Amino acid sequence: MNLVSFDVFRTLGFPNTTVLKSSQIFASKDLLREADWVLFPEYWQLNALVYGLNCRVFPSEASYRIGHDKVEMTRAFEMVAPEAVPLTLIEANSPETQQRLWEQMSLPFVAKLPRASMGNGVWLIESRQDWQAYCQQSPVLYVQEYLPITRDARIVVVGERVVAAYWRLQAEQGFYNNLSKGGQLDDSPVPPIMTDLALRLAKSLGVDHAGFDIALVDGHPYVLEFNRLFGNQGLAQGSVLKDAILDYLSSQTEPEDPDGPAPVWPLAV
Repeated sequence: MNLVSFDVFRTLGFPNTTVLKSSQIFASKDLLREADWVLFPEYWQLNALVYGLNCRVFPSEASYRIGHDKVEMTRAFEMVAPEAVPLTLIEANSPETQQRLWEQMSLPFVAKLPRASMGNGVWLIESRQDWQAYCQQSPVLYVQEYLPITRDARIVVVGERVVAAYWRLQAEQGFYNNLSKGGQLDDSPVPPIMTDLALRLAKSLGVDHAGFDIALVDGHPYVLEFNRLFGNQGLAQGSVLKDAILDYLSSQTEPEDPDGPAPVWPLAV
């Protein structure tokens, strides 16, 4: 395969890979057109690559589009797996909607910014003061029921298989399970009901590179979000992720047949 990467760190050790800086995109049109895959472009490059140059990108376009915004992500989840989505209300921010959501939600509840990652942009709302502080931060109000959990699972999917699955235990200060916010890693087995949900969501939505965050409440899995780009703290040492990506890209790369498809001849009867 002939690969072009815009992320040197995520594609270290990839064979036959040319690494470009994001600023080189317009000076490298021929190289990009000829590539079998363009790996890890930035979000702003997506339209130019997919529609301007007809490139095949990894992660998939769906991984970018859906993973870019929690509002769009939640709506996609609700379409394909509504039973796995915690109660979530989304409204444009106005004095009327602020009051309505405040009256509808039971304390405590969770509020999020539509675009944030690594545990940032997430509030635990325990009082009217918390709510007012959150409402000053975003033109869109995104609120979700609080799940009584002390851990969730990060499930890493590449293509149509789970590459890694591990628990993230709640940080000492509470609420956050993200490793970047002080959460602790636990490599105890993650139940199939959770990994199966991650695979179902990925396949249904066309997401081929993601870390899904899934909680388990009384044996029922709930999807919280996925991250198109994720840390490697919970991944086993070695080349497991690299090998999974290369295997997937190879399986999706159709060899060109110079003679075209074989003709289908009629059978004599």
